[in-house]
Amino acid sequence: MPTSQRPPSVMRDFLKSEAAGGVILMAVAVLSMIIANSPFAETYFHLLHAETGPVLSDKLGPMTAHLWINDALMAVFFLLVGLEIKREFVDGRLVTWQQRRLPFIAAFGGMAAPALVYLAVTSGSRDLAQGWAIPAATDIAFAIGVMALLGSRVPTSLKLFLTTVAIVDDMGAVVIIALAYTASIKGVALLAAAAIFGAMMAMNRAGVRRLLPYLIGFVLLWFAVLVSGVHATIAGVLAAFTVPVVATPGRPDSPDSPLHRLEHALHPWSAFLIVPLFGFANAGISLTGFGFETLLEPLPLGIAAGLFLGKQLGIFSSIWISVKLGIAQRPRGSTWVQVYGLSALCGIGFTMSLFIGMLAFASSPDLIEEAKIGVITGSLLSGLLGYLILRFARAASDGVQQETDMEQEIAEDGDIEAMEEARRS
Repeated sequence: MPTSQRPPSVMRDFLKSEAAGGVILMAVAVLSMIIANSPFAETYFHLLHAETGPVLSDKLGPMTAHLWINDALMAVFFLLVGLEIKREFVDGRLVTWQQRRLPFIAAFGGMAAPALVYLAVTSGSRDLAQGWAIPAATDIAFAIGVMALLGSRVPTSLKLFLTTVAIVDDMGAVVIIALAYTASIKGVALLAAAAIFGAMMAMNRAGVRRLLPYLIGFVLLWFAVLVSGVHATIAGVLAAFTVPVVATPGRPDSPDSPLHRLEHALHPWSAFLIVPLFGFANAGISLTGFGFETLLEPLPLGIAAGLFLGKQLGIFSSIWISVKLGIAQRPRGSTWVQVYGLSALCGIGFTMSLFIGMLAFASSPDLIEEAKIGVITGSLLSGLLGYLILRFARAASDGVQQETDMEQEIAEDGDIEAMEEARRS
């Protein structure tokens, strides 16, 4: 197939869209903070929480713009997360256990350490213990957006490693939401959800390749899960696992694969609409009555410390120990300083951390606002430190060696087009 007719690489398209989406998310988050502390603040909060109807769940009551974004649009975001996870395991960078080893170890360390730091800081307040998972998440859009600002100063292998760790991190967040933040269960609705999920799996086994039946199934599954008491976003991940994928080693972007087609279709909507809308609806915090002493309250301090200290400690130490024990190799073409910069950058937990914070303290609006301050503070500090480290870190070797390393890394991942492009450049 001529080069001009080849479909674009999923991974490179993902990095580009998430990078641009991350920059937009930063701008939207700042804008929402400005509006929430301006004369337009009352209008901003009124529009978010104005009842639009209908009542889809007794637990949620009448739907509002805020609920549509957090419980419906975010389900689409989690559908994309599920597609990415499945693609990586079937046709991407997590196909073999050797490829999975270091990202899994790093992601586990990057979730455990922040949770422990948070629990240590908030140990004197039992009612805050349920927020342990808030600093455990990494926001891939923000992190990739910061890396995009650094350009070629960050090795390609490190960018891809960050993406892989963040995807494994998302898997952990999905499990946490399903197990730790699920309200009372309604058995009938849960059985209906199981039946819909089973029907979608049966379609997969029967060889159904059209996307429309799976999208209809996703909507039905979302409603059943919403009513059941399990958080509705879990429906997105479950639905993604039923979408068929055609494995194409060496060119993981088959136009005949329903999963790849749906992933490509959803990427721009997620990066440029859903995630920015979520940021705009949830990052707006009124700072009236808040002072510097608020940052020293147990909840915001625990979250900020978990993101800023726990993430870099957990991820960097996990990678360092794995390399020293011979369990895995450091991302090719990177230095330890650059790996530390990446570890700090993973402390940006914006989207997923805000989301988990609202689930953890759903019955306490004041604690949600404090949690937001902790998330934003920890994410800003992590992003700034990560940027500065990667900006001034010396490269592992000269440009020629870096190009060779990049070609070898891409070749091992099977992205033929990217390898040829690397050689041409």
